[in-house]
Amino acid sequence: MTDEQVVSRIEPEGVVVGFDGSEPSRRALAWAVEEARLRGRPLHVVRTWKLTTTETPRTVPAGTVPPLHDFEAQVLSELRADVEREMGAEAASMAGIHAVHGGAGRVLVEAGATADMLVVGRRGHGGFAGLLLGSVADQCVRHAPCPVVTVH
Repeated sequence: MTDEQVVSRIEPEGVVVGFDGSEPSRRALAWAVEEARLRGRPLHVVRTWKLTTTETPRTVPAGTVPPLHDFEAQVLSELRADVEREMGAEAASMAGIHAVHGGAGRVLVEAGATADMLVVGRRGHGGFAGLLLGSVADQCVRHAPCPVVTVH
């Protein structure tokens, strides 16, 4: 994989859930799992990342700048472990797990173009704790081309 092949877009069908590991995103994942099961539709779990929001891969020697796909592989590995912890290994193996380079709002709105439904927590790790709705949830509600469920 070259740097240009880092996943920057997905085109999932079914239920898409944004997951950043925060408590609201864990509740959103639980809701999305049940909704996908009830609808008989695939589940896709998406974590977005940027160089500024992820750690340098552990396998990279200090002082070295790794290629983007090394960052993506680390984020994907961490996401898979988080999803297995939340859902159990068997259930997680049936879900699409996606680590996508880019801003969370943009990536999730784009994923909504082919999704049946987009599920997000009311707020994630960033921003101000007092806000009722985080900026990513707000972007999704305003701009996604599919139904959006915001789990509180």
